[in-house]
Amino acid sequence: MKQISLLAGATALATILGSAAFAQSEISAGANVTGVTGINERLDDVQDDVMDDFARSEDAARFGPADRRTGTFGSVALSYTGRTGNTENQDFSLAGRLSHNVGQFQQSVGILLEYGEDDDGDTDTEETSVIYEGNYYFNDRFYAFALGRAATDGLANDYDGLTAEEYADRDGRLKRDALLAFGPGYRIINNDTTAWRVQAGAGIRYTQTIDTIDDAGVPIVGDTVDSDTSIGYIVSSRFYHKFNDQFFLTNDTDFLSSDANDLATNELGLNVRMTDAFSTRVSYKTEYVSDREIRTDNTVGISLVYGF
Repeated sequence: MKQISLLAGATALATILGSAAFAQSEISAGANVTGVTGINERLDDVQDDVMDDFARSEDAARFGPADRRTGTFGSVALSYTGRTGNTENQDFSLAGRLSHNVGQFQQSVGILLEYGEDDDGDTDTEETSVIYEGNYYFNDRFYAFALGRAATDGLANDYDGLTAEEYADRDGRLKRDALLAFGPGYRIINNDTTAWRVQAGAGIRYTQTIDTIDDAGVPIVGDTVDSDTSIGYIVSSRFYHKFNDQFFLTNDTDFLSSDANDLATNELGLNVRMTDAFSTRVSYKTEYVSDREIRTDNTVGISLVYGF
């Protein structure tokens, strides 16, 4: 089965960059050695995930340009972890984003580098990703967009030491994946309670896919990289409606069609702010991929926040 890579709407890097803070903290004396700190960090992770879910549902750009800051600005973050003792491995990541806003034109470029080694000292991660997003706003309703993405997997066709099963699992893995798309966008409804914007575009997608198993299920020997260049079409919709100060509904739809396959996602979300202290979000997401055995996946999500 071919591995699927979807660029729908404005794709974000795996690492979100904000203001940098460098500190070593412990919630209380002895918390590190007793394992309290580790659990506390997992608590933070869960809470951050829930808050991110709520923030995404708000769609900061629904009424127009979200970031009015002008000029050139950006940030860079680097992380390295090396372990010795019972486990010996290392992980490195570098993420950076550069933005430039002038008048009605906004654009940003992001890069993510990831490298890792396992306990045997063998490289198990060697990935590079670059994204580009540009928007030109003719007015509050009509705009043009450009989206770009390029990703490489340096280990996709590294077969040294693989078992027959591991070799077969490489089938469909993407060594390179790049997409550049352009198109118009329009806000059909744009008022204090309801916002609905749609955008559509066309682009070119280039992929290098690893083929280790042929159509008859027989392992392939020799050159296993299959290159493909095709035209893709993207259609996206973002709908937001606020019933009152406590309840709003969102529906996000994306569709990507190319020679390789058709992909579609739709996420319906109900967001309720019951009190100043209690909020909940219930979502139902459907993902469709035309060339996989089970074409449709459905996911129900529930997020709750209660403060006191």
